[in-house]
Amino acid sequence: MGDNICLTGHKKEIMAVHDAMDVLSGKWKISIISSICYYNGRRFSDILNDVHGISNKMLSKELKDLEINKLIKRTVFDTQPVTVQYNLTEYGCTLRTIIDNLAHWGMEHRKAIIGK
Repeated sequence: MGDNICLTGHKKEIMAVHDAMDVLSGKWKISIISSICYYNGRRFSDILNDVHGISNKMLSKELKDLEINKLIKRTVFDTQPVTVQYNLTEYGCTLRTIIDNLAHWGMEHRKAIIGK
């Protein structure tokens, strides 16, 4: 009987990870979020330069998805030409710890694998 309680608790955690991955999964979203997170406001072209290999069309789609999920905010400035800037929302800023942990893990992983 005690095992079922443990399993139920883990199922809830696993479902929560599944829910998070629904929002953050894919090849590009975490990289896009990290670009916006670390520079606190990025233009489309900045993000395009930061996220190697992404196309204009895919970046546009992913930014829309992140905006729908209330993780980023798109601000249009009335300049000539028009300037658009992307920032993390307050809710999106809750991902900073995850981004920092991934960055730290990635640096340690690189050292472990190739020694740099």
